[in-house]
Amino acid sequence: MKFVSTRGRAPSLSFADTVLTGLASDGGLYVPESLPHFSRKDIAAMAGMDYQQLAFEIIWPFVGEDLSERELRDIIGRSYSQFRHRAVAPLVQTDTNEWILELFHGPTLAFKDFALQFLGQLFDHLLEKRGERVVVMGATSGDTGSAAIEGCRHCDNIDIFILHPHNRVSEVQRRQMTTVLSDNVFNIAMEGNFDDCQNMVKASFANQSFLPDGRRLVAVNSINWARIMAQIVYYFYAALRLGAPEKTVNFSVPTGNFGDIFAGYLAKQMGLPIDQLVIATNANDILHRCISDNDHTPKPLVHSLSPSMDIMVSSNFERLLFDLYGRDGAAVAELLADRSAPMHLSEVALLQAQKTFSSYRVDDARTIEVIREQYLATGYLLDPHTAIGVEAARRVRRSAEQPMVCLSTAHPAKFPDAVAQALPQTEIPLPAHMQDLWQREERLKVLPNDLSQVHDYMATMLSEGR
Repeated sequence: MKFVSTRGRAPSLSFADTVLTGLASDGGLYVPESLPHFSRKDIAAMAGMDYQQLAFEIIWPFVGEDLSERELRDIIGRSYSQFRHRAVAPLVQTDTNEWILELFHGPTLAFKDFALQFLGQLFDHLLEKRGERVVVMGATSGDTGSAAIEGCRHCDNIDIFILHPHNRVSEVQRRQMTTVLSDNVFNIAMEGNFDDCQNMVKASFANQSFLPDGRRLVAVNSINWARIMAQIVYYFYAALRLGAPEKTVNFSVPTGNFGDIFAGYLAKQMGLPIDQLVIATNANDILHRCISDNDHTPKPLVHSLSPSMDIMVSSNFERLLFDLYGRDGAAVAELLADRSAPMHLSEVALLQAQKTFSSYRVDDARTIEVIREQYLATGYLLDPHTAIGVEAARRVRRSAEQPMVCLSTAHPAKFPDAVAQALPQTEIPLPAHMQDLWQREERLKVLPNDLSQVHDYMATMLSEGR
């Protein structure tokens, strides 16, 4: 299988080259030239598979000749061996035909573990075969960073630099990153917001001259196709357990960068019976405004109780635009020429998007109310991001008869401030493997929002061989 850029001007690449390239040379994102499709009979045959078996079936058509069947099975097996629930992604019923898909049983308590445990193992395998050592550079609004670090900390062929917005992630999220003291891990707290961090990563990929000879950047953000690919699996996994392919199953996804919900869109394109995908946003509601009112105007970023969604430039939305505009890379490039300017979709593109996607915006006050109401009604504790997904699903779901799955993207212990506002008398203990998090030594570098200073710091650390 070959992969092409959403901007249409970069060369097509193999699976391995796509994974190790990340951002295309024309500034676009890589997508498959074509998608595999599973028939109803194919999907029915998956019903009895465990998570690892299902992951192999979904991922195998994408890898081409770059991995053998045994190599892929081994990578998948190692990737999900550290998850704390035997089901890997268990479902919990919270209302009539409403379910929570718990995606927080990985080592860093967030859904990013599903993709980044896999990506770390995949990186190390491919780099070992090629005899290369690379530099991972990523930006995080909270959860990607810790999951990427956990996935790469033991990799022999990787140095990893993660940028997070200084004082704009939760303390648990920060400590999960900064208390990893492996020699190949570097945390940069940048004085800015997530979009500033993400822009700096993209600028660094465009000009890598600051790196030592023989080194190059690879991406762990969801601009990397392997991230999206790995997330497709849990949509199939949840739907199969709720009756697919005989039943249509819908999903509500708290999302800021559009990667997680785009994986659901791909699952639908690959044959999974999905009628509705709900885009659930916080006050940083550019995706909701775009889908509901065709208003994709950037606004100042708001610091919220759901910081992983504090994003105004949603990178993966470009992948959807590529499909909505008939896979015309030139049209996408023109549409995104100035990401700071208002963008309006064509009538045809907007109507096409609205066939699958609904959207809803939930502010902090309502988020706290939903956490409180759900806990008092059922004893189930939601993190703020999941609460937004639950509220959005209840507000805009089209069918009460079809199961609605709300993706729970993080463990509530990662966001104690939000939970404390909702339930002042409720304490949420961290899982056993994180009980000593507050006592662990931290290591990070605070830097201004200045590209040259970040590059100088990275070059110094790499030249010192740390």
